[in-house]
Amino acid sequence: MKYQYVLFDLDGTISRSAEGIRASLEHAIRRLNATMPDLGDYTRYIGPPLIDTFKNLVGLDDVQAELGAELYRSYYNKRGKFLNHAYNGIEETLLKLHAAGKKLAVCTSKYEPFAEEIIHILDLTSYFDAVCGSNIDGSRKDKWDIIPYAVNALGGDFESDREHTVMVGDTFFDARGAFKSGVDFIGVEYGYGDAEAMRREGATVFAKTPFDLVPLIINA
Repeated sequence: MKYQYVLFDLDGTISRSAEGIRASLEHAIRRLNATMPDLGDYTRYIGPPLIDTFKNLVGLDDVQAELGAELYRSYYNKRGKFLNHAYNGIEETLLKLHAAGKKLAVCTSKYEPFAEEIIHILDLTSYFDAVCGSNIDGSRKDKWDIIPYAVNALGGDFESDREHTVMVGDTFFDARGAFKSGVDFIGVEYGYGDAEAMRREGATVFAKTPFDLVPLIINA
């Protein structure tokens, strides 16, 4: 079988998380007395690294962006993380992939301890062999940095296991990270991202529901 290492994005792929992310972002922006951008389009801030969101969407400088990230994390840790719900069918999908002997990892730009807590809140911990995310200092924040880290965390050797790895995600950030890393990508159409944006990054394989992922991965 082609794929041994299966990396899942978190927000918009495993978890319906927009409510908590938006509330945390609004809290931080208000605390900073910054101009509130239009947060109606989730694709603008669900997917990219948090620091980049404060710089590019809110328009903050490096220092203010770091403060915004701290305020966001504080609120998210108290309230936002509890506003997560697993997509219908994702647990059954993870169960089948795990039973088929696949090594599964969460691969997210979210702060790694938060990602671990969310997987615990969703009661999905038993399906994942690793939960991989960003560092609090802003390092290892891009998908092309986290993907090699995740494969190695699963016990693989990224340099020799690229062809046995697939990234599953809902945004062009996921697609870009996968192709920049040299691994295959499956886009999910049920999340917050845009299929056309993923196609522009080179994506050609898509799943309309979590259930559609199983044959795409096992039969590859």
